[in-house]
Amino acid sequence: MFTYETEDQKEVRRFRIAQFNGRMATVKAGESTVTGFVRSVLEQDSTLPPRWIITIIPNAPKEEPKALRPNSRVRPFAEDYF
Repeated sequence: MFTYETEDQKEVRRFRIAQFNGRMATVKAGESTVTGFVRSVLEQDSTLPPRWIITIIPNAPKEEPKALRPNSRVRPFAEDYF
């Protein structure tokens, strides 16, 4: 799990919408970028300005699909007439 802390209300709204709709969200913190599903958005009551802690469950990167065949075995249509 990845936790992220922010003060930006627009960003918090984006994470809450992603959590509600079951979509993935992307966070760029420093040099690292994390993409995954939002698990929770919690507000810290004792801070001014208000801060939120967002918990994200990262997704594993997808593997490249393997090619079934190196070349197509279908002849072009024009070869039938020449």
